[in-house]
Parts: sequence; C-alpha cells; structure tokens
Amino acid sequence: MSDFLRHVDATVQAAVAEDQAFSDLMPRLMSESQGAPATVLNMAMMKMGEGIAAAPPNLGCWLAVIAGSWVENGATVFGVGEPVLDRLLGVAESGVAFAAAWQKATGRQPPDPEGQPSQQIVDTVSRDFDDPVAAMMSWFSMEKFALSANTMLSASADLRASVTDRESKADLVAQLAEHSAKMDWVARLLRVVENERLLVLDRASRQGWTVSIGGIGDNFQLHVLLGGRLLGRPGGMPGEAVPAELVSWFTDTDVPEAGPIVNSFWNLVDAHGEWIYNEGVPADIPAVNGVRVVVLDPPSYVRSFPAGRKHPMMVGRLAVEGRHLPEDLAGWWQHIAPAKNPVG
Repeated sequence: MSDFLRHVDATVQAAVAEDQAFSDLMPRLMSESQGAPATVLNMAMMKMGEGIAAAPPNLGCWLAVIAGSWVENGATVFGVGEPVLDRLLGVAESGVAFAAAWQKATGRQPPDPEGQPSQQIVDTVSRDFDDPVAAMMSWFSMEKFALSANTMLSASADLRASVTDRESKADLVAQLAEHSAKMDWVARLLRVVENERLLVLDRASRQGWTVSIGGIGDNFQLHVLLGGRLLGRPGGMPGEAVPAELVSWFTDTDVPEAGPIVNSFWNLVDAHGEWIYNEGVPADIPAVNGVRVVVLDPPSYVRSFPAGRKHPMMVGRLAVEGRHLPEDLAGWWQHIAPAKNPVG
C-alpha cells in the first residue's frame, strides 16, 4: 500500500511540474491501480484531486481519467469530484473561445477534440489568445475531463447537490455538445436537480403529495417513479401497482438486453396547463410559489417507451414526504390552469 501511495504522489508531482517522467509514471499508475482495493484508492483521492486542480490540462486530464476509473471501481468521489468539475468548466470556457477563434480564422469546424495538437493549430488561433498553446491543450483535454466529470456527477448525489448556478454552467457546457457527445452528457447531468421537492396534484380527486427527488435524468424516469410510489399504494392512488422490478430499472438496476416496454400512466401537466413531456427533465417544470408542480391527468392516448435510465450510473430516487387531502389544497387549485392539448 505504501509503495502504491508513493507512486501516486510521484505521478501527481510529475504532472504538476510537467516533468517528462509523467509519461512513464502515468501508465504504470493505471496498471497498478487496477487491482487495488477501494479502501486504498480512497486514501489516494485527495492527492489526485490536488494534481487535477494544479496540473496543466493536458496532464491533469489523465489524472482525472484515472480517478474516474477508480470511482467506477467503487472508490469515493470525495477529494476529486469538485476539482474534476472545476477543471471541466474551465476547459469548457476555453473551448467555447477556441471554437469561435477557429471558425473565425478558417470558416470551418474546429478540429476533432480527440485529435492531436500541432503547431499549425497554435498558429491558426494565435491572434485570439495570449497563450494559444494553453487554449489548444484545453481543447484537446476536453473529452477526458468530460469522461471523468460524467462519472463523478453520475456517482455522487452530494456533488450534484453542490452545483451552484446550475443552468448557466449547463448552458456553457452544452455549447460544446456539437463537438463532443461527452460534453452533452455532462450538460445533461448538470441539470439534474437533487433534493428537490415537487408538489404532485391529482386533478380528478383533488388530493396531492409532496415528493422529494434526486438522480432523475429525464421525465420518463420521473413518470415511472411517481407511478411506483403512488399507484396501488397506501395513501396513494387507486390502480394496479407498478411491479417492483420495473421500478428498479428506473432506480438502480440494469435493464435486461431485451428491454421491456412501459406504458405511461398519466399525462403529466404543469401548473400552467402545459404538458410535461417525458423527453424533458424535472428542471424544466415551472414553479409556483417556489415549488415545482406536477398535475396528473388521465392519458389522452397510450404512450410507450423502453425501460431504463438516461444515465445508467446514476441512482434515481423519489420519496413521498406527505399526502395532502383536498381541503389542504384549496388555496393551490386557484393557481392551477386547466390542461391544454398541444396536439389539437
């Protein structure tokens, strides 16, 4: 264990110092860490986080990739999650500027971020940057930081909950989605609300529920988890209970290869009467008096969709915190518009 931790320390120091020894130390670290137990990897995470924060992007991104692989093997996100996310946002800001500079200079799309740096690339963008080499290195580190950030955000509810100014950060990263599918995934994860309370209202019975959600990647998942907690359950709604196995596929269990098809239970509608589309995310649902409102209406037609989570590494959560009788909600219904039909 001590030899492994010394090797971690040497690798991080080489990355921060831009020492040529990093090219030998890094692959050795990747190899040696494959058999290390999570308890040992956890002891190295703070040091890895320091290196990710301090090393130049072209070297720090490799530390981020290694740390991400450790998390996928059961290690903690603590110590590395925030540095990875901070560096990802930094290279995203630089990447937006790099793409704009390249398109201005050439009239073409920027180089593939999975490609290789070159002097020609530096020369092409040099007029727009005080340090065009750093801008280029940020561009070519983008995919690796995004890969690691995807793992960190998927694995850690605490990291997702710590994100401030979520929408502007997601918008920044999303600007690079056309150049990198991995950045699109990170942008989506940045929009995942955590420890969020929703007010769920049943228009027919006029009753409702306060629910708390987290780790929900789209409204397909929200739809099914609501059904799992309310349909055929004590204190819920009449109807056939959703099978526990189906709920698990939208919570924390992998879907079988021949994935089953789910039929929707309701139309989900917001407080303004607009449909809440399953393809959207809970963050899209507008709030009334500071609370996002979901209204349940009977489905106008059968919607079918495949079982499974948008982000397979992320555990979904929906808990019913309280039931509200019709008399409890008398003051709410005056703020709830009738459902609109966007098809008609």
